[in-house]
Amino acid sequence: MLRLQDISYSVDGRPLIENASAVIPTGHKVGLVGRNGTGKTTLFRLIKGELTLETGSIEVPRGARIGGVAQEAPGTEVSLLDTVLAADEERTALMAEADTATDPARIAEVQTRLADIDAWSAEARASAILRGLGFETEKHAMPCSAFSGGWRMRVALAGVLFAQPDLLLLDEPTNYLDLEGALWLETYLTRYPHTVLIVSHDRALLNRSVGAILHLEDRKLTLYQGPYDTFAETRAARIAAAEAEAKKQEARRAHLQSYVDRFRYKADKARQAQSRLKAIARMKPIATPQEAALRRFTFPEPEELSPPIVATEGAAVGYGETTVLSRLSLRIDQDDRIALLGKNGEGKSTLSKFLSGRLDAQKGRIQRASKLRVGYFAQHQVDELFIDETPLEHIRRHRPDQTPAKLRAMLGGFGIGVEQADTVVGKLSGGQKARLSLMLATLDAPHLLILDEPTNHLDIESREALVEALTAYSGAVILVSHDLHLLSHVADRLWLVSGGCVAPFDDDLDAYRAMLLEREKPEQPKQADKPKRTSQAVVLELKANVRKCEQRMEKLEEMREALSERLADPRVYDDENRARLEEWQAKFTEVEAAMERAETLWIEAVERLEAAAP
Repeated sequence: MLRLQDISYSVDGRPLIENASAVIPTGHKVGLVGRNGTGKTTLFRLIKGELTLETGSIEVPRGARIGGVAQEAPGTEVSLLDTVLAADEERTALMAEADTATDPARIAEVQTRLADIDAWSAEARASAILRGLGFETEKHAMPCSAFSGGWRMRVALAGVLFAQPDLLLLDEPTNYLDLEGALWLETYLTRYPHTVLIVSHDRALLNRSVGAILHLEDRKLTLYQGPYDTFAETRAARIAAAEAEAKKQEARRAHLQSYVDRFRYKADKARQAQSRLKAIARMKPIATPQEAALRRFTFPEPEELSPPIVATEGAAVGYGETTVLSRLSLRIDQDDRIALLGKNGEGKSTLSKFLSGRLDAQKGRIQRASKLRVGYFAQHQVDELFIDETPLEHIRRHRPDQTPAKLRAMLGGFGIGVEQADTVVGKLSGGQKARLSLMLATLDAPHLLILDEPTNHLDIESREALVEALTAYSGAVILVSHDLHLLSHVADRLWLVSGGCVAPFDDDLDAYRAMLLEREKPEQPKQADKPKRTSQAVVLELKANVRKCEQRMEKLEEMREALSERLADPRVYDDENRARLEEWQAKFTEVEAAMERAETLWIEAVERLEAAAP
């Protein structure tokens, strides 16, 4: 059980969390939500002990392991698989000790514990997690340094998922995932055997993977049972009730004040007026929950162009001599809302760059309307802002002739207030930076707006504002996003990017999600079916697992023989050795049990290898 009792914490003298309390039962999965800047990440750091509470206490079960994704992504020469395996520190230490221990009693303890934590299937489990997060099996042996920062963050996420801490803290884990990875994570978290506390603005994940919502608002914590949609309905009803009660109180206050204003100076009414003044003073203001005002996005409207605004015929695109996509015969009209689907690495970003004019066709042709303006937003552009300049300076570079008041109004249309407009970008939150990048992408009223993961770092209220803005927008929209809520509310056409081609996906997003989840299920071989060939990498992995099981059984057999010889010695049964006898008998029982478990694991490993063998 995680218990937060009257906790308080301030930053630079500003209270962030104040006398907040909550209790999360063991094994529950809870989503932590709240507007950007309310202190969700700070709360995680308090739970992990990285920050010191001002008041109150945080209690976790004795010996419970707390785990979260490291801030620094691994960039070493260690392979992906070994990096993930090393995240389970207990297994790593036990495996090292198993190779060096000489005391039979300690060897028995180590082997028993290794069996308890299912150490011998660790490589298969780690490999499955890496595949779920988008790493093909062939890449598991590659060093972490061979991958970009976003992919390394996936390795860090894989490590903490593999280690399976008793309290798993995840802060926006889908920010570095594509749609396929986000769906896999949803399913994985529903099966996670311990307590999970996850900060996320992904409504789909919060609806499918958690059973309660912990809301951080007005420096307080409130726990709501049920997924996010249930929380939203409950909170809306709570806000409506509080507002209605506040209106009643205000009407009562006005009525009393009116009486006081009329009669307080009349002798025969003075006492009644005074009593009403006291009643007004006794009224405690009814605080309504802080409603996150939708800081709306205001996209400038483009003029209408004749269709199509973009058309391709037999086009191919790629980098240098490498072709990524070919046979592209596509058409985009100004009223299109298109979502690009497909696994990471299939070419969604390449297609986006091609349609935006950032990549030329290798062959075939592409025709664009003569006056076409394209707005392009990619997540990496947030990192390319000038950190030592303010948003006002950013927009002045593009609109040098506009007055400061006009520039501030344009920033305000994207939720960047007066204070943020004069703050250097380096000190802005991730959500504020994303808003600035979106504003710059739409500054020229584009006819075609291409958005590659636009919701990263945006809170739920901002995502809803983006949905409304895109729905009302009169230009064409092409979306790449892992946010199913955004896709389902904006896109009316789906293109599947796969196998070097782009084709319409004629079903809906629910069908696409079901198809991806079905792909993740292990195949059940049918008796009449011809067994499918398994990749060489998987076969080698299964053979290695069999060898490890056999080596473990050999060690246990040696231990059993050594213990049997010791117990066969008549001197062990002398009275003076009675205590040692009980100890050796207990160790022999432990080894027997470990041997039985080892044999079971070996049989399962052999069966998996036989089933996979060509």
